[in-house]
Amino acid sequence: MIFAVNTTTDQFGLAIMDEKGLVRAEFLISSSEKNYTAFVPAVHSLLESSKMDVQDIQAIIVATGPGSFTGLRVGLSMTKGMAHGLGIPMIGVSSLEAMVHQVTYTALPICPLLTSRRGEVFFALFKMDPDREIHRLQEDRSIKLEDMASVIHEPTLFIGNDFSKQGEPVRGILQDVAVLAPAQLWNLKASSVGAAGLKRFLAQDFDDLWDLVPFYLHPPDIRPNPFVSLSES
Repeated sequence: MIFAVNTTTDQFGLAIMDEKGLVRAEFLISSSEKNYTAFVPAVHSLLESSKMDVQDIQAIIVATGPGSFTGLRVGLSMTKGMAHGLGIPMIGVSSLEAMVHQVTYTALPICPLLTSRRGEVFFALFKMDPDREIHRLQEDRSIKLEDMASVIHEPTLFIGNDFSKQGEPVRGILQDVAVLAPAQLWNLKASSVGAAGLKRFLAQDFDDLWDLVPFYLHPPDIRPNPFVSLSES
């Protein structure tokens, strides 16, 4: 069995899947205040609901970014701890590429969106062939939504993690060029993370546990300490 994890968005997700990609159990949990205390209880509940034991997990597939700085650190720390403790391999996948797996076949270019910071979104471009093989057309980037018209020039299917704040504004900016995936698909699911890494799992193409790091795209937003120590005053 595969344990798939997404903590790159405000709604983090966990899934148990088999080697064929069949989802045995899945949770999508709101963490709008960046509170991941529900993570470990959710793992136990997920295993119970799927009638699985933690020892049945053969590998962990985790989204490595881009996405939330806090979520990425928490997700990778917890899953690497699990993998080390269980002695099982890990696979890291792009959160943007994972989101494309939520789209049924389309001949249009696909543009997944993830919330960034300062009014920007992370995005990339992909194309799906008739066999549903996904091909990357453009590397991950960050852009303001109002500048999307500078990079999208043909009808493109959009999917993201916030339909109201991403989908509707994009349609307003791009008009008929923007084709929106159905609203119920707009949240990155852990099962999509698992699907993105399934081929590598079957090929036993695993990442080095200690070399697996978050892909931030932006440097962390570290602000100066507003409190001056007595020794510095």
